[in-house]
Amino acid sequence: MTELRYKEVINMADGHRYGYVGDAELDLEQGRVTALIVPGRLRLFGLLGREEGERFPWESVRRIGEDIILVEREEPGAARLRRRRDREGEG
Repeated sequence: MTELRYKEVINMADGHRYGYVGDAELDLEQGRVTALIVPGRLRLFGLLGREEGERFPWESVRRIGEDIILVEREEPGAARLRRRRDREGEG
């Protein structure tokens, strides 16, 4: 976990930067990581708490580098936009 902590998580599809790994979900019976957790950003310097964090299933991790972790995750809005572009291109 210490090697994963503080690495920045970036989406391969659109380059979106989610933040830094803060925690991980583990399967203790199988001894493996099941998901990475990126805590939400602070609101008003932490006085108003945090935004909702992000959970990345281990299956979405594509590469782990020295400083970053690349994940493959399609955002809901991106899928809708791509479908619209495909329809406009066909017609």
